[in-house]
Amino acid sequence: MNTPQPSESRARAARRAGEFPPAPEPLAVPVFDSHTHLDITVHEAGVPGGSGPGGAGADDPVQALIDAAAKSGVDRLLQVGVDVASSVWSADLAERNPSVLAAVALHPNEAPRLADLDEALREIEALAAQPRVRGLGETGLDTFRTGDEGRAAQELSFRAHIAIAKRYAKPLIIHDREAHADVLRVLDEEGAPDVVVLHCFSGDAGFAAECVRRGYLLSFAGTVTFASAGHLREAAALTPPGQLLVETDAPYLTPVPYRGRPNASYLIPLTMRALAETTGTDLDALCAAVSANGERAFGPWR
Repeated sequence: MNTPQPSESRARAARRAGEFPPAPEPLAVPVFDSHTHLDITVHEAGVPGGSGPGGAGADDPVQALIDAAAKSGVDRLLQVGVDVASSVWSADLAERNPSVLAAVALHPNEAPRLADLDEALREIEALAAQPRVRGLGETGLDTFRTGDEGRAAQELSFRAHIAIAKRYAKPLIIHDREAHADVLRVLDEEGAPDVVVLHCFSGDAGFAAECVRRGYLLSFAGTVTFASAGHLREAAALTPPGQLLVETDAPYLTPVPYRGRPNASYLIPLTMRALAETTGTDLDALCAAVSANGERAFGPWR
């Protein structure tokens, strides 16, 4: 979860007003959303079609979001937890919905706030054992929102998540905000799991090259469409199709031309088309590659 900075208050107001963008042209070759927060989307924005915050007016707001995504050619979702409660919710949803897999973790900004970090980590590890929990994340480091006083707890939590991911052979999904060098340092010191995903990739081409060299997956969000994000397009251009993923981080980071309005998985086609243009790859071929990357990293949804 990487929330935008300057327009955050306006974006939050738009989300709370339920101003979802219109559905884009669907993808011909289905893909999956490698990182979404259905629970937060319903709570902050509701669902497309007029149901406001909390999903009032929708019989099943979470299913409405899943159905809207499917109509756009986004037929699978990875629902990501950010604390114990949302991780439990994510695991429960994945257990009963064949279109959803779950990732569970303590967000790096959550770790310093916890009175008993060890107990929370034990609860995350118990969830990691569940068969439809297919990732440990989002975990990592964030030096933007957490000051010096909280960074020891962040790093302790990050190292613990790496260990859990390796014990259960699950992908590690990393939140990295202004901490590129430290993320690589900790991964190198601990030894990375077999599958590492850089969620909402935010680095430049140099950092991307280091991640690609290590065999990590780079997941690009709607930020790659922003006019100011030339460095992300450079990073995407050098990422091999076999190491590329796409995500929303919904309800945040809505792609252009709807930046600032609420995001949801049905808008993935906008980001996919931008990635196809940036990488000079046929759209259908890139969708097929992204889909294959997801199945290889997380296993089958059904």
